Amino acid sequence: MSDPSLSAELPEHDVTEAVAELPDAFDLSLRDDASSLGSDSELNGMPPYCQTDRYGFIGGSSLKNGLGQISVEIVRRRETKWLDMTAHWEKTMARRYRKVKLQCRKGIPSSIRARCWPLLCGGQAKMERNPGKYQELYEGPSDPQWVETITKDIHRQFPFHEMFLSPEGPGQQGLLQVLKAYTVYRPQEGYCQAQGPLGALLLMHMPPEQAFWCLVQICEHYLPGYYSPQMEALLLDSEVFVALLRRVCPKALKHLQKHGVGPLLYIPEWFLCLFTRTLPFPTVLRVWDAFLSEGVKVLFRVGLLLIRLALGSSEKLRGCAGVVETLEKLRSIPAHLLQEDAFMAEVHDVPVSDRDLERECKIQLAKLCKTRPECQYNPERRLLGAKAIFDAQQLEEARKDTEDHRSQAHAFHIPQIKVDPPPLSPKEHKKLEKASELQGQNKQQTRKKPDTRGKTFHVTGQPAGRKAERLDPKGKSSFYLETWF
Repeated sequence: MSDPSLSAELPEHDVTEAVAELPDAFDLSLRDDASSLGSDSELNGMPPYCQTDRYGFIGGSSLKNGLGQISVEIVRRRETKWLDMTAHWEKTMARRYRKVKLQCRKGIPSSIRARCWPLLCGGQAKMERNPGKYQELYEGPSDPQWVETITKDIHRQFPFHEMFLSPEGPGQQGLLQVLKAYTVYRPQEGYCQAQGPLGALLLMHMPPEQAFWCLVQICEHYLPGYYSPQMEALLLDSEVFVALLRRVCPKALKHLQKHGVGPLLYIPEWFLCLFTRTLPFPTVLRVWDAFLSEGVKVLFRVGLLLIRLALGSSEKLRGCAGVVETLEKLRSIPAHLLQEDAFMAEVHDVPVSDRDLERECKIQLAKLCKTRPECQYNPERRLLGAKAIFDAQQLEEARKDTEDHRSQAHAFHIPQIKVDPPPLSPKEHKKLEKASELQGQNKQQTRKKPDTRGKTFHVTGQPAGRKAERLDPKGKSSFYLETWF
């Protein structure tokens, strides 16, 4: 947008020449306007009809330099690979995640982002496990304060995109539903203004229900604690960012500290909005491809690269004499340095790994808890990318299946079948009786010897009135010995 004060100072003929030199995107004629058919500008009769780029932005820069960067053959080949992977998604994530990660770094084709993003972040699985939940949330009662705030913010999200031009169009109405449903889904968090750009970007690629569940996954698993009222996770990550910047680009950190430019002056706009308000739109999409695949470390890599591009050398630091000049330098990085292919190649070369991030999180969390004893943020709630989210969902599903099986086992009694042996014939019955009788007689005839172990026997004299018996030396008879214990 041009400054009105500048145009007022120009002579009338200069203004006419400037209008004549406007790009073809702002031509007042209707030639080659097929890309904007059905847009809100046409539905509401807003003249003049403007040409939209391939992403839906009116007069966007992608009209000229966005097309033809990748050959059609390469795009079709990548589409085929993604269609094959998404057709067997569970098998792909379980066995071939490295291939998914590599393809995300190359960039997901625009034609199938609507299919790939919900699968990567787990929003598709979440939606399938909660049928009808989204409609129940946005149709149910909600806090009027949140609805009023959301309504005031909706028109600020991508105002030059054809979906969000009209207050009654699908863009603004869908965004209102998504954000309202989230306040009902997570009433303890409510609504954060930074969620608006996220929901709007998701709605550009998918229906509101899918966009809602993708937003839930981002807020709960990728960036938990970012959009809560305390924003403890953002405070922690800002300190982690400074620690990583000290290692990656110490000269830039020294300059920032010298002029009092703290991380909270630029990190919230970058991390909360996932760079939707910072980078060119094609680059934003590539950042999201990598972010949904590899997690929050992508945000750190992008932020560190922006610092290095803006303040990484003595030549770049010239003219940055204070806070305002430094922040302006961060916002005005030359566009040719932010082209998606070259920029993302540099992003993936930034030396920050998941292990580095976890180590710095523990160190900075210990420091933060000393200065803020009320801090309750737990970094372990954050899942590092699509693979971790997929594994967590598989584990949760397995536990749920086990619980359902147990509940069904308790609810239903399985009858046991008892089979009696066939009846005996009369002959077999008589044989069995005889055998039992013989066994009983044998038991009676068997004499059990007394247990005399450990006992003392005393032999007394011959009882009175009884004649002495002769001892038979051959053992045929024996005399009676009276014993007592």
